[in-house]
Amino acid sequence: MRASRLISILLLLQTRGRMTAQLLADELEVSIRTVYRDVDELSNSGIPVYADRGAHGGFQLVEGYKTRLTGLTPAEAETLFLSGYPGQAAQLGLGTVLAAAQLKVLAALPPELRGRASRVRQRFHLDAPGWFQEPEVAPHLQSIAEAVWSDRQLRLRYRRGGDEGPVVERTLDPLGLVSKAGVWYLVARAASIRTYRVSRILELAILPERFERPDEFDLAAYWERSVAAYEDSLPSFPAIVRIRGDGLARLPNALGPVRAREAITAAGDPDEEGWLTLELRLEDFWHAELVLLQLGPHAEVLEPVELRRQIADVTRSMAERYR
Repeated sequence: MRASRLISILLLLQTRGRMTAQLLADELEVSIRTVYRDVDELSNSGIPVYADRGAHGGFQLVEGYKTRLTGLTPAEAETLFLSGYPGQAAQLGLGTVLAAAQLKVLAALPPELRGRASRVRQRFHLDAPGWFQEPEVAPHLQSIAEAVWSDRQLRLRYRRGGDEGPVVERTLDPLGLVSKAGVWYLVARAASIRTYRVSRILELAILPERFERPDEFDLAAYWERSVAAYEDSLPSFPAIVRIRGDGLARLPNALGPVRAREAITAAGDPDEEGWLTLELRLEDFWHAELVLLQLGPHAEVLEPVELRRQIADVTRSMAERYR
């Protein structure tokens, strides 16, 4: 804790210049006495920090003094080599840039941090796509990235919907790229800001015209709102199902961990036989069948009656086939 605080004092003085003991104490949420003690420790360790007396005094570093990097702590140095996804960087044409940047940072670190940062790459690897999924082919991705970096407009032909959807032409201001579960999405502005699946772009050209990015636009915040709106827009109907034992354990895999947790939390207490009655939000009867069959004999549909009959017909047919 103290080592981290000493580095914080060093970086504050390096970036802000002269600071009083009171300002440092407020910034670090410690007492003034602790600040004086920490500054003495920095000075004793060879850091050229000195104090000016008087009403306008304070602590500051000798002019021209800089740390080799930015005073990275061991945890920060390790985390640096987990930041970003090498696969996505390569898709954007930035794979060699990322590797070169990490090598330069590694060379600038002191020996004790260099070893710890290097070991991270030997022990941890981040693989973004889910199991049994491959990243979608996005042949225009690097061109889109170039337009995003340079604030250049794009003209593209785009297939809306699935493979049989209509093809439209658009001139867009590309605001950002998002990778989710191995799928790339372009966030762009025409009349309004919308999201386009990169794999559905059939043709693309970077235009010479530049555009002004909206100052208030926040890519991460936009994406979070878009995901929530998409999930809310999905068609759904309520199904009353009672589940117990292994069915509850299987529910997160069948329905999704978030929806399963919400349904279980909203339910009351189980009955004397251990059955828990849940209200599940399901997209349609086909989706409901897939979910409920995964729960096996540990679940029973109570409502709607039509879904109960469908599950009964399916399980009866399966039983006859396996008899």
